[in-house]
Order: sequence, then structure tokens, then C-alpha cells
Amino acid sequence: MIKLEARPQPSGFWGYASPILALLVTVVIGVILFVALGKDPVRGLQVFFWEPIRNVYAIGELMVKATPLLIIALGLAVCFRSNVWNIGAEGQFIIGAITAGGVALLADKTTGPWIVPAILLAGVLGGMFWAGITALLRDRFNANEILVSLMLVYVAVQVLNFLVYGPWKDPLGYNFPQTKTFDAVTKIPRLIDGSRVNIGLLLALAGVAGAWLFLFRTYSGFAQQVGGLAPAAARYAGFSSRTALWIALLTSGAAAGLAGALEVAGPIGQLTPYVPAGYGFAAIIVAFVGRLHPVGIVFSALLMSMFYIGGELAQSHLGLPKSITGVFQGLLLFSLLAADTLIAYRIKFIAKKV
Repeated sequence: MIKLEARPQPSGFWGYASPILALLVTVVIGVILFVALGKDPVRGLQVFFWEPIRNVYAIGELMVKATPLLIIALGLAVCFRSNVWNIGAEGQFIIGAITAGGVALLADKTTGPWIVPAILLAGVLGGMFWAGITALLRDRFNANEILVSLMLVYVAVQVLNFLVYGPWKDPLGYNFPQTKTFDAVTKIPRLIDGSRVNIGLLLALAGVAGAWLFLFRTYSGFAQQVGGLAPAAARYAGFSSRTALWIALLTSGAAAGLAGALEVAGPIGQLTPYVPAGYGFAAIIVAFVGRLHPVGIVFSALLMSMFYIGGELAQSHLGLPKSITGVFQGLLLFSLLAADTLIAYRIKFIAKKV
């Protein structure tokens, strides 16, 4: 007989080992899934875990996918550690892309390279504005930030659709719902010739260092985390819950907006209805698999980007639907939730009495 027995204190070992166990469980279930679908499981695992890193170009594409996930997840980690549940990073990503795209559309032949920082700043401000709506409603009316931030995602999608089907639609685009392709001067500078990796990767890595310093080496970061872990103790210590709320949501919104700006002025190069790629939702999984720690999030972002690329390759190489990406993401999340049980409980085998 198997019984879960509460541990006297949480296990430090399983706090770090449970994501690895969750990945192994995901792989095992994935193999079973490939077999059930009549596909070669070895080839399936190769598509997901080897093809994305098999050469320099593939690694570059992996970095391209990982960059927005990493940036958004860093902002969400600040939110979640503050006990503020921002589920609407996807909406902030979209609004950041819209505001950045609006600035990019202003460029002409006389525009100089200064427009790139302006585009990125516009994306940051757009994301902050959209997250600020959630913060305002939570602060003034005690609205649930989970519901508000999530519902704002769908509002952001409609704003994007209105613009690309309406006033920003390219008149020379054969009636396709998209803006004109942004001028070359607006494109985010690339780091390597022949690769799509751009300076967004450097910004993401700088964000990792910045998030680590803020959370673990500053008074404000300490106040954010105390407020999340023990609200009563935070109030007793004089920490402002309102300040923590605004810092958490604005930081998260800024990160998501920056990711949106980097995406539309980088790999996409224009606004289309397909800007929402699910990065804002996937970044929630990235943040938790990375244990809400900036360094851990780097590795989980790489893993999640492998799932994205693997899903695309599975569609072309194995004839599987692209939704297989979401299946693997969901498997990883639920496996992690199950494995996290081992942090607070130990498995005990009890001999059944005859």
C-alpha cells in the first residue's frame, strides 16, 4: 500500500529535482503518445530534442524562440514571487507589439537608427499600460487580477484585429489583414550574419542578471517577496502592498511588451493577426519550471522553445498536428505539479496486513 506522508519540512532536494523528474515523466508519456499515434518514438524524440540543436543554425533558431519566453517569464517571476497572479502576459505582449509596430510604421527614408530604441521603448510602455489597467482595477476596486488580466488578452486581440483589418491595413497587400512590411531601418539589429538571432538575446540575458539582482540583492526585491510569502509580516514591517502590486504588474507588463516589440520588429517584421503566438501563456509554465529563479528560467525557456520547434518539425516530418506542441507543454506542467508533491510529502510503502 502506498501512502503520502507529510514531511516535517519541505525537501530541498526535490525542490530542484522535481522539474527534472517532470521532464522525464513528460518524455515517457510522449513516447507512449507517439506509439499510440503509430509513429516511431525514437524519431519523435529526435525531432523534439535533437533536431533543434543539431547545428549552428538550429541553435540560432532555438535562441530566437527562447528570447521572448525568457523575457516574459522573468517579468512573471517577479509577479508570482510577489503573490500577484498576472495571467494576461499574452495581452501585454500583443499591446507591446502594437505600440512598437505603430512607431515602426512612422519610419520613412529619412529615418535614422534612433528609431530602434524608440520602437523598444514603445513596446515597453504599451505593455506597462496594459498591465497598469489590471493594477488599477485591483488597487481601486479589489478586482481579481487573474480574471482581469486574462480577459484583457481577448481585448488586446480585438484591438490588433481592428488595426490590421482596418486603418493600418497595407493598401498594397492584396487585401491580406496585415500592415506593410516595416522599413529596414526599423529592424532589430542581428548579432550574427546568416542567423535571425538579434540583440533581443542580449537584452534577455541582461534581464536575467537584472532580475537576480532585484530579487535577491535589493531592499525592494526583498519587500516584494516578503509580501508574497507573508502578507501580514510585510504589513507589520511597513512594506506597502499597493507599491508591491504596482511594481509587480508594471515590471511584468514591461517585460511582455518588450518581448512583443522584439518579435514584430525582429522575426515577423510587420503586424499580422498571427502575432499572438501563445508566448505569454507558455511563459507561465517556463517561470514555474524554472522555479521562479532567473537562472532556472533560462534553462526552462530553452526547453520550452525546443517544444515549439519540435512541434513545427513534427508537423512537417511526422505528419502530426502542430497542436502537439501544446500537448507537450501541458504534459510538462501537469507532471511538474504532480512531482512537486514530493517537496511537501514523502512516499511511504506500508505492508498490507493479512
